[in-house]
Amino acid sequence: MVDDAPPQRPGQRRPGPHAAPQAAQSHAHPRRRPAPVSDERDQLAITTIRTLAMDAVEAAASGHPGTPMALAPLGYTLMTRHLAHDPADPSWPDRDRFVLSCGHASMLLYGLLHLTGYDLPLAELKRFRQLGGRTPGHPENFVGTPGVETTTGPLGQGMGNAVGMALAERLLAERFNRPGHEIIDHRTWVFASDGDMMEGVSSEASSLAGHLGLEKLVVFYDDNQITIDGRTDRSFSSEDVAARYAAYGWRVLGVADANDVDELDGGIKEAASADGRPTLVTVPSVIAWG
Repeated sequence: MVDDAPPQRPGQRRPGPHAAPQAAQSHAHPRRRPAPVSDERDQLAITTIRTLAMDAVEAAASGHPGTPMALAPLGYTLMTRHLAHDPADPSWPDRDRFVLSCGHASMLLYGLLHLTGYDLPLAELKRFRQLGGRTPGHPENFVGTPGVETTTGPLGQGMGNAVGMALAERLLAERFNRPGHEIIDHRTWVFASDGDMMEGVSSEASSLAGHLGLEKLVVFYDDNQITIDGRTDRSFSSEDVAARYAAYGWRVLGVADANDVDELDGGIKEAASADGRPTLVTVPSVIAWG
């Protein structure tokens, strides 16, 4: 069994195994969802996320199933073991922010929200990319989808949004926190694709994040070497993304296997250990596989 109780952050409040019901703890929110208790359940959940993505795209006759399938283990591990969130209270002010900058992979986010208890029933997943539904082709934060923090359409836009969120967290913490009363203490997590890394907006925002030392910003780079136009080596062959981010002043980490839940778990834990810099985690993956 994977240990599900890492040290708490400053100001973190997390109910113990015998804590009173949530309703009796008016100021206590779960910092994470409980992790499944077995590898078998891990794999069942990951397979379900992948299947939901395939089925929704097939039913809509359009969409992008490859990235949701590849990043299902990472998304599952982050949301069930590390992300500070509350499906019953999606607007909890001190929740962690999750930004899917590669918005075309929206079925990954919708599947995760559905399976972790948000008010996003299966009927809405069946309306993927349908007019009037809450599961548009790219996440939109104005159509009533709980758990969607921001609209991410053009690639790179989510990176800029995430830098703004991380900066807002810092400014709010500096204004309102007091010793022993750290009421603002959350992270911003991002999934970004090769296409995101090619965009000028992500480069400018990332440079600013490094300059400001936004240590509560963590970006997972889905390094699958594929874009909608084919392999990245057709136009992106000389680019060393990890070296570029190190030059921006980021800490650069990496995992070797996008399908290994335990390795992903360890990588996320390391990324969450603040060292004064934003963090980029490279995740080499195979599209539609992991």
